[in-house]
Order: sequence, then C-alpha cells, then structure tokens
Amino acid sequence: MGKRAAGEGSVYKRGKRWVGQVGSGKNREIKYFDTQKEANDWRHKKVEQRRQGLNILGARVPLSKFLDDWLVVARTSVRPNTGDQYAQIVHQHINPHLGEILLRDLKPNHVQSLYTRKLEEGISPRTTRIIHSVLHRALNHALKLGLVVRNVSDAATLPKVPRKEMKTLDDYQVRQLLQAAEGTRMRVLLRIAVTTGLRQGEILGLKWSDLDWQTGRMQIQRQVQRRKGEGLVFCEPKSASGRRVVSLGEKTVDILREHREKQYKERLLAGDKWQENDLIFPTPIGTPQDCANVLKAYKRCLEMAGLPDLRFHDLRHSAATLMLQQEINPKVVQERLGHSDISLTLNTYSHVLPSMQEEAAQKMDELFTLTEVSDELNKIKKSENK
Repeated sequence: MGKRAAGEGSVYKRGKRWVGQVGSGKNREIKYFDTQKEANDWRHKKVEQRRQGLNILGARVPLSKFLDDWLVVARTSVRPNTGDQYAQIVHQHINPHLGEILLRDLKPNHVQSLYTRKLEEGISPRTTRIIHSVLHRALNHALKLGLVVRNVSDAATLPKVPRKEMKTLDDYQVRQLLQAAEGTRMRVLLRIAVTTGLRQGEILGLKWSDLDWQTGRMQIQRQVQRRKGEGLVFCEPKSASGRRVVSLGEKTVDILREHREKQYKERLLAGDKWQENDLIFPTPIGTPQDCANVLKAYKRCLEMAGLPDLRFHDLRHSAATLMLQQEINPKVVQERLGHSDISLTLNTYSHVLPSMQEEAAQKMDELFTLTEVSDELNKIKKSENK
C-alpha cells in the first residue's frame, strides 16, 4: 500500500483496535474504531471536511466563547438595540444552559432540551422562538466559517405561538379618539397615526423637510429610538421596506399647515431654549419626544374618549384594518405600512378578510345574476318579435 499524501491522514492498528488520525500538532484529531473500514471511513470524512474549510481547532471552543465572539460580528450588521437584544438572549438564556458545551459537540437534543426547559420555566412560546432565532443565526455563522458541518438547531421542534386576538378601533371609535385629542398636542399626531399606519418611532422622526406640500407625499426615512447609554437618537427605519413614501389626504395636509403655524408660535415662546431639529412633532423646545411620554398622553386621550386601553401600536393595526375595510388594495396597504412582503400584510390582517370574502362572493353572484336576467330579457324580446 503506497504512502498517503500529506494531509490525507493515517490509519493504523494499536492493540486490538484501529486508530484514525488526521492533522498534526494542536490541530490533530485521533479516534479509535473496532474495524479498519470504520477508521478509514472516518479518515475520509475528516479529510473532506478540512478540504471544505472546516476549522477543527475553532470548533473546540465552548459555545459561550463562540457566541460572545459572534455577538461582536453580529453588532456590525444590526441596529444597536437589536444587538443588545441578541446579547441579552445569549447571556440570559443560552449560555447558562449550553455555554459549557464545545461548539463541535453541540447536538440537536441539546438545543431541544434548552427550548423545553425555557417553556418549563414559564418563558412564552414567542420568546422561546426568539431564542431559537438568535441561536440559529449564530450557528449559521459558524457554518459559513467552516466551524461546523451543519446547523443543529434546524432539527429542533419549535413551540407553536398561540395567535392573539388583535385589538383595534373601528371608525366610530377613531373619531371619538380624535375628538378627545382636540385642543391637545396629540391632536395632529394621532391623526397621522390613524390615517397612515406609521409606527410610533417613525411619526416622532418626521421632519418638515420630509413633506412635499404640493403633492402631499411624506417620506419616511428615519425614526426616533431610545438607545442604551445614548438617550434618544435618530436611526434608520425598522427595515429596508420601512424607507418609503406615504401619501396624505388634502384635509390632513391642511391640518399640518395649521399645526406648523402653532409650532412657529411655540418656537417664539421658547426663545433661546428652542433646539431646531425640523421635527413635525417635537417637544415644546424642539427636541425629539420620548415614546414613553407620548404613550402617557395617548392613554389620557383614550380615557377621555371612554375607549378601551390599547397600545399605541394598535393604532397601526386599526389604520390597516380600516384601509382594508375601505377596499383599499392590499398592495397599497402593504406599501403604506412598510411591510417587506404582501403575505405579511394579509396574514397579519386576515381577520378582515372573511367580511371582504363575503362581499366579493356577493358581487360575483350579482354579476352573473345580471347576466342571467339579461339573457331572459333577450329571450322575451325574441319571442315578441316572432
């Protein structure tokens, strides 16, 4: 048997067992087998993995060390708040249970036991799925680096998230809310929320320069967000599709003109305290508003209107629901909301579809009923002409 080329590994017998060996020095791997065939099969597999870039030494690190290194890389491609969430998931949920396991030794049953344990601890199915999402993304990174040959989290079974009943305001309740907001700083802000479906941070990030007064088109290109250690900052929209243009109605544009005049007077009263940020909905001194303060003011408006206690985000759901009920094309609704895909819009607001389906069925029924009546009239006319 000829000598194997460098890097091909070796197989030899030691006592009654066969030994497979690949690599050298710190990068050497050795494993014992009962038969020569098993040892050779293992050697072939390991050599091929190394040719594909599998880093054996790197795979020997504990999962906790790998995840900490991955977090540094992940933060370069996600929002700071998202990076903070990743770190919280890793340090609070994953590392305490799986951190000591070597990356190369991580198995699907380890991952599955993590999810089971989280559910037993009272963690919600939704949060458990978020934990999975973070771990899955990290292991995909390991896969790209050649540290593992597969993403073991792919084999895990995820808990089903029960669908929560969506809470929205109907058109009458929206009118009640806007009426309650009359005379307050929330009047115009809430109108924008219920007519456009913008997110709270997007509304607070709107600038006068974003509005084309002639066309009524508003560019959504930033949002206000509270960032740990930095306070309130301007940042990119939630996703690429979040950067969009939303058209406003003539009445809404007129209300914004009035709002701007009032803001100008407010600016004069503030004097030297005013900080110019060109914001449409700033504080009384021109600085960005804190979402928490806006939420408190919104809750007061709900209470004054005698409406149920809803999240500010539910105004976005209300706007989308009302648009669909007004037979606005779902594709347009998707674009106004900034959803990346129309299926997300349709799945999120499927509760609106049954009534729309009934209306569609009725219209189709009427269409062909009219045809049938027309046919009968033609038959009558023909019989009269004979």
